[in-house]
Amino acid sequence: MKILIVLTSHDSLGDTGRKTGFWLEELAAPYYAFKDAGAEITLASPKGGQPPLDPKSAEPDSQTDDTRRFEADAEAKAALAATARLDTVSHETFDAVFYPGGHGPLWDLAENPRSIALIEATFAAGKPVALVCHAPGALRHAQADDGKPLVEGRNVTGFTNTEEEAVGLTGVVPFLVEDELKRNGGLFSRGADWQPYVAQDGLLITGQNPASSAPTARALIKELAARA
Repeated sequence: MKILIVLTSHDSLGDTGRKTGFWLEELAAPYYAFKDAGAEITLASPKGGQPPLDPKSAEPDSQTDDTRRFEADAEAKAALAATARLDTVSHETFDAVFYPGGHGPLWDLAENPRSIALIEATFAAGKPVALVCHAPGALRHAQADDGKPLVEGRNVTGFTNTEEEAVGLTGVVPFLVEDELKRNGGLFSRGADWQPYVAQDGLLITGQNPASSAPTARALIKELAARA
């Protein structure tokens, strides 16, 4: 079982002067879900190398057992510091692709041609794609084989408008994940704010928020096991 994890390379939170990036829990929880299931993991990002960490995700109240495990894991941190450049990887090498969130993906992965092509090719090859929190925003330009939006008519979820409002960034982000998934014809559903919630539609697996990262990863593992 080989899984590619795609992280953002974007570190600026709009015009606020604040930093963003990937959300630590949304990497750490899936990383260990995959690793403990025996998966071989490769990390990639548009620019390669060390991807930017959203500093808020490193604050004490955002820590979990998985984030603490990651921070103490020299092998994991070395892999994170040396992510492959996205244009050097191919879906052909992997059984599935996973996208952690954080606000960063809204700026780069949502618009990155290599990321869009990776999602489309992975899906077309009959392999699962999973994205959590803000990362479902990376689906905004992805198309199915028939040229329609990949999410059209499919069950999806992602960071909700009310969650974005709660963190005070509705007017900062380039688009709202919930609105964009709906605009592209996605059948958007959700759980309560900040509670775990996963939507799966065949090969497409999406999670709502940071608390959904481990359940989303487990759904991906289950899908891979069913296809083995």
